[in-house]
Amino acid sequence: MTHPVERIQLTVRAAVAGMLLGGFMSLSNLYVALKTGWSIGVSITAGILAFAIFSALLRLGIVRKAFGILENNAMQSVASAAGYMTGGGTVAAIPALMMMTGQPMGGMQMFVWITTIALLGVVMAIPMKQQMINVEQLRFPTGVAAAETLLALHGEEGDAAGKAKILGWSGVIGATVGFLRDAKSSYIPWNLPEKIQVPFLTLKGRPLVDYTLAAEGSLIMVGAGAIMGFRAAWSMALGALINYGVLAPQLYEAGIIDSKLGYKQIVAWSVWFGSAMILTSGLLSFAFQWRTVVRAVKSVGAAFGVPDTLEELAEVPMRWFFIGLAVLTPIIIFLEWFLFGIQPWMGAISVILGFFISIVACRATGETDTTPTGALGKITQITFGMLDPGNATTNLMTANVTGGMGLHAADLLTDLKSGWILKADPRQQFWGQLLGVLAGSIFVVPAYRLLIPTADELGTDKWPAPGAQTWKGVAELLAKGFHTLHPSAQIALAVGAGLGIVIVLIERSFPKAKAYIPSATGLGLAFTTPGYNSISMFIGASIALWLEKRHPAIAEKGVVAASSGLIAGESLMGVLIAVLVVAGLLNG
Repeated sequence: MTHPVERIQLTVRAAVAGMLLGGFMSLSNLYVALKTGWSIGVSITAGILAFAIFSALLRLGIVRKAFGILENNAMQSVASAAGYMTGGGTVAAIPALMMMTGQPMGGMQMFVWITTIALLGVVMAIPMKQQMINVEQLRFPTGVAAAETLLALHGEEGDAAGKAKILGWSGVIGATVGFLRDAKSSYIPWNLPEKIQVPFLTLKGRPLVDYTLAAEGSLIMVGAGAIMGFRAAWSMALGALINYGVLAPQLYEAGIIDSKLGYKQIVAWSVWFGSAMILTSGLLSFAFQWRTVVRAVKSVGAAFGVPDTLEELAEVPMRWFFIGLAVLTPIIIFLEWFLFGIQPWMGAISVILGFFISIVACRATGETDTTPTGALGKITQITFGMLDPGNATTNLMTANVTGGMGLHAADLLTDLKSGWILKADPRQQFWGQLLGVLAGSIFVVPAYRLLIPTADELGTDKWPAPGAQTWKGVAELLAKGFHTLHPSAQIALAVGAGLGIVIVLIERSFPKAKAYIPSATGLGLAFTTPGYNSISMFIGASIALWLEKRHPAIAEKGVVAASSGLIAGESLMGVLIAVLVVAGLLNG
């Protein structure tokens, strides 16, 4: 029977563009996530850039055919998979393991590890697509937004060109700031300051910057704050003020915090408060979605029926799911044993658990546009904390497997939602995702090894790795036990855990007042990231809010594009500077 969709959408140029754009954005996501604990969306930015690039090439006569909307959709699938390759562990589980062991992971080991997890996640999405997208038509808001963006781009070239121009110029500004701040050599006479602080002000006899209370000389955090939204940003600013401006000085005076002060010394205590709040709030919010979990598990069984319509025949065949499962599962189990000493039977349980977590992650993303990989990963950590008590590596890396699978499964369904709206070929999007996974790994692994050659700089001002701090904290707590913490840290953990629960309950009791209730995630994250990150993010969010109130048309058109450009430009410059240092062209 002839396939209903005969047009080639995943063309060579769409695949190459997606691999390159997504690959470069994965570097940006890696850099930003290691700094802030947040990741930035990829697909919409990639769609705008690809449209602008190919439109320019068409006008110059370099290409003969316009870049079609379905080509752009296929390109987005590739780029999205590549851009989210940081979700395979490179910003959470792997740096957490490095901080615990002091040992780096080999480049080839990391490549095979994160690639296999991502590929299995893509495969896991196959049985969920028809039920969640075709039948139930779950919203998947980012997928809808990506499709609407493509429809607008390919219908209103002027709007696309304007957004691309904003993104391009802000990228140049971000790259320039990054170079002038970080590039050090004898032929560079001066540098922008790394920290902008208020002079002469002190706390307990120490300058504010010792408590990380300053603004970072970076536009990445400003851009990230503008994108993340005002509630999360003011919650982080509040948390930074409490942690670094109130608690840390008291703890320093009491001798509980090392007299060196600085981020690394303070976060060794405050991570317990922040991690506990993130953990309990995430798990409770997830528990309140129990109906989503039940619906997810029940509905996915419908996908295993025999296709009997043209639409079902056009889907990714179910046999691809079983083939992928048969090929990739033994590899994952072997890697868990070979790299981390995890028993094969536990590796098998992690894959089975990963399947159900992928189901829940996909439905949660479809209904709320939020993939709860943090909470779902913690469920795995707790599970294996009981199955293999005292072994932090087991509960950490099995959670890496299940969380990574869930993230990549949800990412594919988000892309397939765009394709479903545009009547694209899901099989070509599936292959696009596989290409994107490989491209993202090729970009991310060398960049990670270049930026983080040893574990020494992780958890410091340079690379705070807030996400890894939380994963490491939970792993160590499950392995060592509550009693091993300093008494004040035990109190902080209990208070943080309780406050995380209270905030979620207040949110549910007073949903209309949610904007005025601090975000538990934002508040908790402020206790695991330097204060100057939170301050800079608050500045960016405040600027975005002011524009939204005073100049909504400008905000709608320019905030995301300008912020994405600043983040991409400065983060890519950061990676380039690291390359130049290794090459001996700049000082380290």
